[in-house]
Amino acid sequence: MSTVEPQEPNSLYAAREPIFPRRVKGNFRNLKWVIMIVTLGIYYVTPWIRWDRGPNLPDQAVLVDLANRRFFFFWIEIWPHEFYFIAGLLIMAGLGLFLFTSALGRVWCGYACPQTVWTDLYILVERWIEGDRNARLRLHRQKKLDFTKARLRVTKWAAWLLIAVATGGAWVFYFTDAPTLLRDLVTLNAHPVAYTTIAVLTATTFVFGGFMREQVCIYMCPWPRIQGAMMDENTLTIGYRDWRGEPRGKARDASAGDCIDCMACVNVCPMGIDIRNGQQMECITCGLCIDACDEVMDKLGRDRALVAYLAISDQEWETTGNKPRSVWRHHIFRPRTMLYTALWSLVGIGLVVALFIREDISVTVAPVRNPVFVTMSDGTIRNTYELRLRNKHGEDRRFGIALTGDPTLRVSIEGTPYGSVMVPADETMLQRVHVLAPAGSAAAEGDLTEFRFWVEDLSSGDRVHKDSTFNGKGN
Repeated sequence: MSTVEPQEPNSLYAAREPIFPRRVKGNFRNLKWVIMIVTLGIYYVTPWIRWDRGPNLPDQAVLVDLANRRFFFFWIEIWPHEFYFIAGLLIMAGLGLFLFTSALGRVWCGYACPQTVWTDLYILVERWIEGDRNARLRLHRQKKLDFTKARLRVTKWAAWLLIAVATGGAWVFYFTDAPTLLRDLVTLNAHPVAYTTIAVLTATTFVFGGFMREQVCIYMCPWPRIQGAMMDENTLTIGYRDWRGEPRGKARDASAGDCIDCMACVNVCPMGIDIRNGQQMECITCGLCIDACDEVMDKLGRDRALVAYLAISDQEWETTGNKPRSVWRHHIFRPRTMLYTALWSLVGIGLVVALFIREDISVTVAPVRNPVFVTMSDGTIRNTYELRLRNKHGEDRRFGIALTGDPTLRVSIEGTPYGSVMVPADETMLQRVHVLAPAGSAAAEGDLTEFRFWVEDLSSGDRVHKDSTFNGKGN
């Protein structure tokens, strides 16, 4: 009786084959350089910008003050109860991604995503140290680890590590005073959380930008999958005009198309794909293949844009012999993108209006219900309330507390015989107050009496109010 030996299942794992993009020049490459310099400059420099807010407030222009639960952005200060500003900014960021994706595909991924920016920087350093594509390929394929290869590898990794440390260090500077933290880090007096955060961000930047690169975009990031729901036949992405380029052949072959199969578009692609194979999830629409192909077309004396930003509808339109359509009219200004723009603008306008109409003082009222009321020796009924007074000014302010409603009610501030309290600069103070109703009055004998607390900034005259209720003996 014969037996069949069980076979091992085929492994689904494939080791990563490193990609070594070739250097290219062109409009899209220049645009990527500009965006990289600007975004990295903002990230590294912003924590060091100073902004004078007065003697009682931090002078760091952008600061996430977790200890005091506040966020400072130049002249704007966001308090915990104003988190709707942060929520609004997140909504605007989401709508912005929807807008750009529906109009221009994965332009965020190709130009401004942190993974793309730092990978570009790492490739630039790698090219400076090891040479362009062919030199890096030869070094990679060299099995023997001689002195030259070891020196180049160590130099490159050391440069990458310095960038990674600077990246992790810049991040923690956003959460406390940057000069003070830098001094504490150097003298080893900083909190362990700071060192841990820097270590984690250093490791992730070093690994993601240096070794994983395109795998982060393909396997770890959900955006390539999500974008499919935001794109349609009129969305601009990178495309190949195969009706112009095929059949491929030599430049001197009169029967061949414009594509000479030089592989320039493939050799510059940071994702390692061939755009001539059609739309692919790996494509981040960075435009480098356009620059490479245009350079070849210029040398051959042929029209540019064999590889270009195209929509699926453009391909169908041009295949039948029609001239290219207007980008702005057919792809940018259309109902879907205009709807996203309108929603994005409405949220932005709402945030700006809310920012300018918000008050510099605020109050919340919490009745103390244990007990509900207290009967004094002379028959007076007393209710107690806790007022949370918030002074958003950069100096101490005296707040007056009064009430309106039933004329028999009067207010007493615990801890002071006066009708006002001093609230420290840029702080929230919890103040207990008592509301009293004389014996025999309607408020004292009745059930619930409505009244209104008024809080006034005695320096500026600004006033805010909160409604509450007084509990009498009938409650």
